[in-house]
Amino acid sequence: MFVLPPPPRYPSQAAYNLAVANGQAAPMIETNNILSHPTGPEYQLVVGEGTYILKDDLHLATPPPHPSETPIINPNPLATNPQPATGGTRVSLLSLSSRAEPPSLFRVGTNKSIRSGIQASIQESPNEGRPSADIAPSSDAGTSLSGSSKPLRSLGSAPAFGEGNAMLLGPSRDAGKRRKPKNNIAKSNSSFISRCIVHENMAKRVNEHPVEGYFAFANINRAFQWLDLSSPQMADHLTKILFTKGHCLCHDINQVTKSMSHIDLIMGFSTGEIIWFEPISQKYTRLNKNGIINSTPVSEIRWIPGSENLFLAAHMDGSLIVYDKEKDDAAFSPEENGQQTNGHSTSDDSVDQVTPKLHVDKSVHSKNQKVNPVSFWKLSNQRINAFAFSPDNRHIAVVSEDGTLRIIDYLKEQLLDIYSSYYGGFLCVCWSPDGKYVLTGGQDDLVSIWSVAESTIVARCQGHQSWVTAVCFDPWRCDDRNYRFGSVGEDCRLLLWDFNVGMLHRPKASSARNRGSISSRLTNTLQRAETQNTTPSRLRSNSSISADCEDDHTIEHPVEPRATTAMLPPVMSKVIDPDPLCWLRFTEDTIITSCKSGHIRTWDRPKDVATERKTG
Repeated sequence: MFVLPPPPRYPSQAAYNLAVANGQAAPMIETNNILSHPTGPEYQLVVGEGTYILKDDLHLATPPPHPSETPIINPNPLATNPQPATGGTRVSLLSLSSRAEPPSLFRVGTNKSIRSGIQASIQESPNEGRPSADIAPSSDAGTSLSGSSKPLRSLGSAPAFGEGNAMLLGPSRDAGKRRKPKNNIAKSNSSFISRCIVHENMAKRVNEHPVEGYFAFANINRAFQWLDLSSPQMADHLTKILFTKGHCLCHDINQVTKSMSHIDLIMGFSTGEIIWFEPISQKYTRLNKNGIINSTPVSEIRWIPGSENLFLAAHMDGSLIVYDKEKDDAAFSPEENGQQTNGHSTSDDSVDQVTPKLHVDKSVHSKNQKVNPVSFWKLSNQRINAFAFSPDNRHIAVVSEDGTLRIIDYLKEQLLDIYSSYYGGFLCVCWSPDGKYVLTGGQDDLVSIWSVAESTIVARCQGHQSWVTAVCFDPWRCDDRNYRFGSVGEDCRLLLWDFNVGMLHRPKASSARNRGSISSRLTNTLQRAETQNTTPSRLRSNSSISADCEDDHTIEHPVEPRATTAMLPPVMSKVIDPDPLCWLRFTEDTIITSCKSGHIRTWDRPKDVATERKTG
């Protein structure tokens, strides 16, 4: 078989722009990834447990603009002409080893919600009390609705999204089958896909991939790459897809269906379109084609926990939409019978107005499930920047450009709480491994720690010098009382934080008159709960808040002043990249970061700590 030689490097961006401006034919030649191993003190992270050392710096090649894109000869930073949405390089990690899974800290029944004074388990569900014989254990702690005739659920997990709606069940003839997309991406004649480059030895390299190693899927500009991070030749992509005008902004791997022979991947684009891609067979299907359901960019996309077919996409018009990867699309209009408004009424001098905070334009329980979308929720008129599923597989935390954090029970399609940033928008969010806390970062340069059960802020973390773009817990350094998490930002810094509720104290600026405040009481309640490992009770009736006030509890929580909020300093802060950072993940042996210019950097954990953890 004849094999083409490796493509040469293309001319500089200036030369490319000049050729296009003069009407000359500019070559569409791709660059190659570059792998380096920098050494020196500037590539070390010194923390209490030891020193993290930079192992690999993989620089993804940025593709030249497509000929259909008009190049900007002299870019003006103050120009207002629209540009393709971009979120920097994000990475989806895939390991087929069970050892790669972080230790589970979530325990059923330990997390209670006392919002509005009602003490109810977050595991509450009409179907959760049925005998365990009806529930089939699953190592993925999930359930498969679509494409499976019998839903599977692990013991004690939340019910499936849309459980009880027979219209979501796949046909029985498809039971047990692992369906693949329809179109071959390497031979595609779609105007949306410019080119697909497949490694000549892709099948061999996939078969030789170590079980405990990691695959990585990464976006850079209009390119999307499949990489093998466990291979010495990690710079050589297994597959590289170039798109015409759409820039891939986000992507996710289905942890339920993953195997050595099948990987379900979804990608969200700046055009609003979504691609379901199976990289081993090189097959794909386009969803929301030409923005038929929603034409705004997709800022975040994730598989619904435990589902084979359903995934949730956040669009930049403030919508959350659930799609089924195997359903066709149709133009969407809100259902008259399915509309619900979850909000509060505000009064002025003339009329009472209702401010919607979660508008259900189509419910998952709708009987009209022949085509996408499965459900459609409208949260805001401003862009949703990120969302994250909770460990209990019931809640999502959603952060928006309007500076709000929303906690939603997505199984009931109900908004529970709304929190506001100190100022500016929120950009990132994640849950603690035990589901007790939510981290947010944003344009106020702060990382905020929120207690969901207590409906309050626990601490603000000050240390970044610009916007915080990603936050993530380190589950291998978390337990019932102590938490380690990291954050990265536009200041090119990686910060590590150690958090223990018992060590947080009321700031000195807080006077004696604030001792009876909501914040101090809830914080003290949370501290006692952590110390005694008991469920916090509702506020005492003889407190400054009366029972009547509790009954009238609003889902919106005002911003706590700095004087009454604990401040947490970082345990490590260092500039680790010349470009703004945008992504962060922890694995058992490494910390992995990425930046907006395509650097994926892997930091090895301290050797003695890693060895002790493995032998222990």
